[in-house]
Amino acid sequence: MEIENKVFVITGAAQGLGKTFAQDLAARNARLALVDVNKEALEQVVDTCSKSDIEARSYQVNVADESEVEALFNQVSKDFGTVDVLINNAGITRDGLIARIKDGEIRKMSLANWQAVIDVNLTGSFLCGREFFVKLLEQKKSGVCINISSISRSGNQGQSNYTATKAGVAEMTVTWAKEMARHGIRVGAIAPGYINTEMVAAIREDVKQKIIEQIPTRRLGDPSEISHSVFYILENDYFTGRIIECDGGLRI
Repeated sequence: MEIENKVFVITGAAQGLGKTFAQDLAARNARLALVDVNKEALEQVVDTCSKSDIEARSYQVNVADESEVEALFNQVSKDFGTVDVLINNAGITRDGLIARIKDGEIRKMSLANWQAVIDVNLTGSFLCGREFFVKLLEQKKSGVCINISSISRSGNQGQSNYTATKAGVAEMTVTWAKEMARHGIRVGAIAPGYINTEMVAAIREDVKQKIIEQIPTRRLGDPSEISHSVFYILENDYFTGRIIECDGGLRI
């Protein structure tokens, strides 16, 4: 797929990987529909991308809300006339052990923290993917969906909720690729390791250093290195139904 002038919907675009994807695609003359719940931060990303003299618009949307996601894709199609690519990137963490003893008291992961992560990371990815495919089918055109999974999909201590969602995102990728191939639509995913974003920056420093010691490259990844994987999926028309791991060699 050629990137120039294609319409990209990027969720979770206000910071982290989503922000980097937006800026790197703007440099390649893509047209951007940027989505996030944080309106103020999102507008700043739009302003930055617009300096590349490309069309960029912001959409404040909760990806876990079905009606909002349906309205989003209707509005993007109206504003841009079409959609070509979805980068399903929106995600949150609410880390904690499923059960533990502290100071003689048993504590457990709350259902609220479980459900919040499921709603955004898994249900949000499903809803955005579904509505993106609907638009492509309506317009009888090909396109590409890129889901953001995680190396944590293999299981990671303290992340029952997050690992469940990222495993689900990876397997939905394979399923969607099989279902959509007959329509000329490709679906791939990227499973990043620990990348130097706001989410990783929030990790306690001593814990972060222990993580870095386990990474063979002995460093965190740069967001631009994940963006490079996005470009590979976009530009390789034979790539579908697979998950690229970009993690510095880390195995969880």
